[in-house]
Amino acid sequence: APARTPPEIVARLNSHLVTILENADTRERLLAAGVEPSPSSPEEFSAVIRSEITRWAKVIKDAKIEAD
Repeated sequence: APARTPPEIVARLNSHLVTILENADTRERLLAAGVEPSPSSPEEFSAVIRSEITRWAKVIKDAKIEAD
């Protein structure tokens, strides 16, 4: 959801998405496409994103990668 989406809307969307991702048919289709569904809370997802930003920032810095 866009930044500044009200928390109650985020919670509602998350609840619906978790229900969908836990559906056996949906899970089977995603797995067949090579995607492993991993339902989580908005807070858990934010933590993953922060961790990935930190991880890849270090890789970029260590490899001396620069934008053109």
